[in-house]
Amino acid sequence: MTAAIKRVESQTSAEVVVAVRRQAGVSYREADLGFGALVALASLALLLFVEKEFATTWIPLDVAIAFAAGALVCRYTMSLRRLLVPAARRREETRRAASAAFHELGIGRTSGRNGILVLVGLFEHQVAVVSDVGVDPAAIAPSVAALEGAVARVVPDFDAFLAALDSLGPALAPGMPRRDDDVNELPDEVA
Repeated sequence: MTAAIKRVESQTSAEVVVAVRRQAGVSYREADLGFGALVALASLALLLFVEKEFATTWIPLDVAIAFAAGALVCRYTMSLRRLLVPAARRREETRRAASAAFHELGIGRTSGRNGILVLVGLFEHQVAVVSDVGVDPAAIAPSVAALEGAVARVVPDFDAFLAALDSLGPALAPGMPRRDDDVNELPDEVA
């Protein structure tokens, strides 16, 4: 990925930073709790309506254990959790994390106001691109769409992601050509 960033920056004065987060959103606890509640409700229905007799004194404990087990299963089964969190919420959490990372990583402090952050949320299967005021969003829109498409799949396509990242260079070069005195102001390694 570092090589792809260097290829882009060799064609333009823009500074590109790629950040990868295991989970961009702070918490998706409501999905865990909702699934736990669903499992608890199913276990209560089973206890109440099955032909077998159960001791009524243990029913609250059984339901509580079913709730906790369901919440834990959801928490540690990423595909189930992703299914229960709406795509709009995952997209918004990724955008929020990208905005925060843009400032935390100092991307807005480049001399030409030409920083671009590409944040990948692995859990969310989402990409958010935040660019500084010196970057024309319309110029990079096709590349951004390709980046999003490469990650927003059941199994993200790393090769398609790299190809989309490489496409930023030619998209930015006409409006932001690389100067002879260009200084690499931001690290090229994945943040």
